Amino acid sequence: MAVPFIISSEHIQSMDAVIRQSKLHDIAHFGIRVTIGVIFLVHGLPKFNPGFVGFLTSLGIPAEMQIPIALAESVPGILLIVGVLTRISSALLAIDMLGAIFYVKHATSLTGEHGFEFDLILLAGNLVIIVIGPGRVSLSHILKKVPRFLQ
Repeated sequence: MAVPFIISSEHIQSMDAVIRQSKLHDIAHFGIRVTIGVIFLVHGLPKFNPGFVGFLTSLGIPAEMQIPIALAESVPGILLIVGVLTRISSALLAIDMLGAIFYVKHATSLTGEHGFEFDLILLAGNLVIIVIGPGRVSLSHILKKVPRFLQ
């Protein structure tokens, strides 16, 4: 005779705690953080090239914004990779993605030419990092003296 399996809320809470402390969780979190950091670093570094000014001016953005825009993607990308100031960095990158979606691509098409699906997934990834923080595979976790709001 089969005995029904009943899961109590206490059991679910203890399972949740075990899952959050697993090595797989740490690896997945590290992978997401580093992947997003590398993407922004790779997309931010070419913006230091003087040719990027032409693209900015075609959007009506002053040429003087080239360096701040390049830094706004490159520096947070590096900080995400090493795991320092991750929440602040992800917040800056999320704002950057909102600008890309609404100002650059005008949120007209999710897919296709001028589609914003790539920007949207980067925005979602940054929101996840804002919520979960740097994780245990990060410089912030190793230093242990970094205040939570700066992680």
